[in-house]
Amino acid sequence: MITTGLTLHTYPLSKLLYLSTTLALSHALTIFNQIPNPTVFLFNTLISSITTTYQRSHTHLAFALYERVLSNKTIRPNPHTYPSLFKACGSRPWLHHGLALHVHVLKFLEPTYDNFVQTSLLNFYASFGKLGVARYLFDQISNPDLATWNSMLSAYARTNGSTYYLSNSSEDISLSMEALCLFNEMQVSLVKPNEVTLVALIGACANLGALSQGLWAHVYVLKYSIKLNHYVGTALMDMYSKCGCLGLASQLFDQLPKRDILCYNAMIGGFALHGYGHRALQLYEQMKFQGLVPDDVTFIVTMFACSHVGLVEEGCKIFESINEDYGKKPKLEHYGCLIDLLGRAGKVQEAEIKLREMPMKPNAILWRSLLGAARVHGNLHVGEVALKQLLELEPETSGNYVLLSNMYANIDRWEDVKRVRKLMKDQGINKMPGSSLVEVNGAMHEFLTGDRTHPRTREIHLKLEEVGTRLQKYGYKPRTKEVLFDIDEEEKADALAYHSERLAIAFALIASADSTAPIRIIKNLRVCSDCHESTKLVSVIYGREIIVRDRNRFHHFKNGSCSCLDYW
Repeated sequence: MITTGLTLHTYPLSKLLYLSTTLALSHALTIFNQIPNPTVFLFNTLISSITTTYQRSHTHLAFALYERVLSNKTIRPNPHTYPSLFKACGSRPWLHHGLALHVHVLKFLEPTYDNFVQTSLLNFYASFGKLGVARYLFDQISNPDLATWNSMLSAYARTNGSTYYLSNSSEDISLSMEALCLFNEMQVSLVKPNEVTLVALIGACANLGALSQGLWAHVYVLKYSIKLNHYVGTALMDMYSKCGCLGLASQLFDQLPKRDILCYNAMIGGFALHGYGHRALQLYEQMKFQGLVPDDVTFIVTMFACSHVGLVEEGCKIFESINEDYGKKPKLEHYGCLIDLLGRAGKVQEAEIKLREMPMKPNAILWRSLLGAARVHGNLHVGEVALKQLLELEPETSGNYVLLSNMYANIDRWEDVKRVRKLMKDQGINKMPGSSLVEVNGAMHEFLTGDRTHPRTREIHLKLEEVGTRLQKYGYKPRTKEVLFDIDEEEKADALAYHSERLAIAFALIASADSTAPIRIIKNLRVCSDCHESTKLVSVIYGREIIVRDRNRFHHFKNGSCSCLDYW
């Protein structure tokens, strides 16, 4: 290049810089520093190469180059300067630099900005957690291309990527609904979806438990010959698992030609959510036999599976293997699984010891897990200790107070219940209301506890009365210890009768076009023991399978029994 004079031309120099960056960054920088008057195109090439090849490990060098652009009086940033820099700002500690970059976009670039700049801005604000700003930017784009649609859809669906966590919060459900609505707009725009689009859409369906929409997405994949790669396959498996169709998830897993660690994690996580601990362990061993090395998520989902069926010894062995067999240090999430495993099995004291001996500081999730175990097994001392820690870490989370109130209520310590409720009132904290989503005839319906806003409220409440009468004939007696008010038994029974999942079940019984189809419900809180018991009886009385996804796991009610075997 030197002898031919190509070093005087920008294009061959850019190719040389790009190639040098992939081989040795120091060599690329040496070449760049020898160029007498580098153009903004060359600066952009090197910045892009650094952020792409080295991702976020050399972000400081990319910004150092950008500083040189700003200080150079003969050149100025152009639309190709910013997308790579915004991409580099997608995680800490560089997030705050993205805000300054946005100011520079307004300062140096002429409106209207091209799609690459706008999409990179959108992605930055989405990773920054500012989805409202991201959507505002999206709405400013007159004709979004496929990449822009995918960016916004993925931003909405990003909360749904966990194969072991059931995201039932109202905020996450709202975002998933936004994803479905946005996909409908995309169809109207005639932009054709690709694999990335479908992964985001399927993730939103998984979070909502929207089986009809998830099935539609699967049919779309097949109809239009969209490549069923491991990303799409894993998303579909996760969706079927979280919609209560574990058989379909397992069938899809068996059909995938190639299975990577993500596929195994999704399937093991599916077995865990549905309480099939032994099958999860078998698949874990099969994965290792295939030569795949477990990652952090693998350990989490497998221990999670052990936790929900009481396989304490097996779960503890997996925890120990993280360090002994794979030379890794267990992370906070792994300790969380261990605490949950021991606590659910009644080893509350041992769980507390493990929590205090952790090499890192326990977070609120671990203390809440210990508090939950203390409540279930009646260890008031540990419960009070856990709540004290939680009040320091999460003073505004109502669930912490409610768990302790439950403990006091179970032993008729109503003065202590009143004290906890007064503490909540003084802090201005309200108990999170129970809510349930139910899919009926392809549409989602939401109910709150004691809800009277549904158009068919009168029919629903009449059905509830009928259900209550038939339950009594089967010997059902309300478990009024779940009610946290010191009121008479009849009022407590009435309070239980209008829990959100009972309203959802009553509506499904009167509105389902197919009277034999399973009733599928998503609840934002843990199912209480009274609703658990009554739902088992309803499954017998009305001959309906009822699938409930609560905050922790799935419950398959059929013929008077539950898949959790009353262990949840």
